[in-house]
Amino acid sequence: MLLAALCSSLPATGVGGQPAAPARNDYALRAFDAPFADGLRAFYVRDFAGARRSFERALTVVPDNTLAISFVNAIASQTPGRLDALIDDEEDALGRRPRDYLTHVRLGFSYLFAAQTGRDRDADAREELDAAVAIAPDQPAAHVGLGILRETEGRMNRAKVEFQSALHGDETNVLAREYLALIYQTELRDPQRGLTYVIDIPNVAPDYADIYYHIASLFDDLGQSDAALKFATTGLTKDIGHVGEAGRHGYTLLARIYLNERRTGDARRVLRASLAADVDTELATTLLRKIDHGDYDPRKAPPPPRAE
Repeated sequence: MLLAALCSSLPATGVGGQPAAPARNDYALRAFDAPFADGLRAFYVRDFAGARRSFERALTVVPDNTLAISFVNAIASQTPGRLDALIDDEEDALGRRPRDYLTHVRLGFSYLFAAQTGRDRDADAREELDAAVAIAPDQPAAHVGLGILRETEGRMNRAKVEFQSALHGDETNVLAREYLALIYQTELRDPQRGLTYVIDIPNVAPDYADIYYHIASLFDDLGQSDAALKFATTGLTKDIGHVGEAGRHGYTLLARIYLNERRTGDARRVLRASLAADVDTELATTLLRKIDHGDYDPRKAPPPPRAE
């Protein structure tokens, strides 16, 4: 598997013949992984208070895990005023510890989430993340944050450099891998390369529902419908509360895969499930209308083969 291959390629010794430090893998630490997994499961059933407590426990073990930090911010974004309160607390902490790497990272990520909810905090996020890199240039978390910022700005080459820098220090960094896969899929039109970054993430974070959706989309781009259907379905079963991408868009992804195969009955079934769950309703309604119109009549000629 990909991550095992990466680890096995590391040199056996470090500088001066000393044993090399083991490759970082936050998810191999039981003290981190157990509360982190609890947080994921709580998040996807919309137990946001329980999820926040679990992620915060995980962060006491690995304070710079960017996926756990992002979930803490995502949860804060669910409650009006909670993200602002979190930012206030982190700004106060920065006043007390102006040279603390992690304090800059946590505040930078909170500013990123504020910007994604429509507030003008991009410049603030960049300032904090740049400050974190200046303090500890080899640490991965700030590079991940800067990569997300560059990706949001449409500066994909710069984003890719930041994510790859993060992987130098943390080969299992889930967010860096997830964003690199997205860049290769949508910008560089290389879904096969994108897939190599994420295919093993379910092995280290099996309860991260959204990653199944992204893997399914990549397999769909590659024309591997059976694998795409499997991963999209798994994502839906894990995102019970329809709070993440897997739960909000998984039904319509399944429908598009079925429609590519002219399986209109299966497509109707998952589209009706999307409407019943009140997710992605506009696209689900549009696709059902097209099916009713006969656009995907299985008696018609199948679509042309996908371009390689």
